[in-house]
Order: sequence, then C-alpha cells, then structure tokens
Amino acid sequence: MSEQSRSTGRIRGTGSRRKRPSKGRRVKTLVLWGAAGLVVLGGAGAGYAYVALNGNLKSVDIDAALGTDRPKDVDDGSEDILVLGSDSRSGANSQYGEDGGGARSDTAMVVHVNRGHTSASVVSVPRDTLVDRPACASDTGGGQVGAEHHAMFNTAYEVGGPACAVKTVEAMSGIRMDHYVEVDFTGFKKLIDELGGVQITTAQAIDDPDSHLALKPGTHTLSGEQSLGLVRTRHGVGDGSDLGRIQLQQAFVKALMDQAKSVGVFSSPKTLFGLADAATKALTTDSGLASVKKLTGFADGLKGLGSKNVDMVTLPVEYDPENPNRVLPQEKAGEQVWAALKQDRPVPASATAKSAGDKGGAGTVVRQ
Repeated sequence: MSEQSRSTGRIRGTGSRRKRPSKGRRVKTLVLWGAAGLVVLGGAGAGYAYVALNGNLKSVDIDAALGTDRPKDVDDGSEDILVLGSDSRSGANSQYGEDGGGARSDTAMVVHVNRGHTSASVVSVPRDTLVDRPACASDTGGGQVGAEHHAMFNTAYEVGGPACAVKTVEAMSGIRMDHYVEVDFTGFKKLIDELGGVQITTAQAIDDPDSHLALKPGTHTLSGEQSLGLVRTRHGVGDGSDLGRIQLQQAFVKALMDQAKSVGVFSSPKTLFGLADAATKALTTDSGLASVKKLTGFADGLKGLGSKNVDMVTLPVEYDPENPNRVLPQEKAGEQVWAALKQDRPVPASATAKSAGDKGGAGTVVRQ
C-alpha cells in the first residue's frame, strides 16, 4: 500500500476514477485496539521489534496537504479521528471481486475520544450520503478538483485521497480531525486471526453469497475471513442497504474490542508481537501517528476503553426522494450530533430518533 492508500465504493458516483493500484481497505475499525498492543511492546524496549514495526507503517501528511484552512485545533485533551475503509479489489484483495480501477472510501467513522479518555462516541457516515464536497487538491497528479453540491461522500477520497476525505468531514462537522487511520482487507483478516477470532451471537441466519458468508443462528467464533464477510454483508440481512451493513459493522466493532481485551495481549509477548505486526501492516495513518513511538502513545490513551464505554451512532440521514439509493443528511439532527462532539458530551438520543440510519433492519442481527 502506498503512502496515499486508496478506497472505492460499489455505488456509482461522480468524478473520474483513480487508476493507481492499491491494497484494499475496508471495515470501520477501531482496529486501533490491535495497535494497543504496542504499549507493552514499547515498555519492553524491544529494538528489533521497533525496527520491524516501524517498517510496516504507512502514512500520509494530512497537515501539509490541508494547510491552515481548517477548523480550530482545540487542545482540551479530547481527540477526533477519521477512520476510513474501502472495498478496493486490487492486489491481494482481488478474490473479493473486480476492481473498477478507482478508489473510494466505502466506510467511514468519526471517532471522538473524550478529554478524560474514559469514553468515546463513534459517528458512522454512510458512503452514499450526498454532501457538499469542498474543493480539493487532485490526488492524480496535481491541480484542483472543484467543489461539488450533492456529491456522494465516498467520492471525496476518489478525487482527492485521504486529505480530501478529511477536508470533507471537517467541512461537514466543523471539527478538526486530529488523526487519520485507514485499514485494509488483508491486514484486517490477519489481525482477527492473530486475536484467535472474534465471538459473536447471531439472532438469525445470514446467507450472503456476495460476501461469502453463511452463518446459522447462534454463537460463532469468526475467523478473519468470516469476520471480513460479516462486515461486508449487505444483501444477506435487513433491507439490503448500506445502512443495515453499518449496523452489523458497529456490532462487530464492539465484539472486536471485547475480544482484544480478553485474549491477554498485554501478558503474552508472542501474542503481542503478532498482533502488533498485523495491526501495523494493516494501518495507514496520518504522519502524527506514523511511528511505533507515536502510535504507542496514542494507543496508551485508548487502552482503558471497553465496548461499554463506546457509543456508536449513524449520522442522521433520510432517503433521497429523487434516488432511493442515496441518503441526505438531516441538517438539524446532524448539527446536534456534531455539537455534542464539539462540547465533549454524549450524542443525545433525540438526534438520531428520526434517522433512516436506525431503520436498516440489521440492528438486532448480532446480539451485543
């Protein structure tokens, strides 16, 4: 994966498709929990491990790309992180289908860690949300890509890479992103396997040939391949929409967090190194996290969080009356969500009460 890693969505959008090949990245992550293993490793001072893990990391300089035209950097101890994934099919991910040659962010989460690092709010942004995309520097060889009204959210990455994705989120929310994290298909699978799988309980059968996943109702320990199938599943559950898939992904992320805490990554050097190796190979970060030392410090601030301390919501949206395959932000409700993050408080239930994001039909498929 290059420093400017790629993402793509399956829904057609606007803008030219980027041709540069890349590893695929997907899944709304908090896979930063894998990187939390670096905390112990860092304390051990393992020189060889540092060199190896530093060599795994890939980064992009968001600050240099965006300059000063950004929301105010509020230094109150809280942190805001944009986590992106994609369904690129290039390289090792070709087994999951054909790659159309472009790259779009297929999944996106804004993660707000409160100033005491005792809780977090996660806001999922549906990939087919129609937004006002700001003008961005082109990611295909110079020049500018003009601003666009009602562009699909996932086209921001397509036309301008990580920097444009960050700029678009900052324009939507009015919140400066402190960090950027991206995760790929293959790295995600290896991370789950290093954890020994992730246990989930399904309330109904899931059978989706598109994501290669078939599960009966009951409790399962999912391998990396099965976990990838679950977070890719769209047509096998609920109403078949991306909103339903987001509900599955949110439930899986919480299960993943619990699993990371339960396998003893902080007491087993072998498990620790394997997990840290897989995590650093899976990640592309902003330059502020692009070393073991920096990532260790960041992870150290997150290791006290558990799934019960994390509130996951979907940006309030409604179906576009002109195109049922697109959604529109609910402006007033969205303002409530972003205001809560700015004020370092939980997102109020009233903000998402009337959102189509809660109507994907998959919210109870995976029991938490």
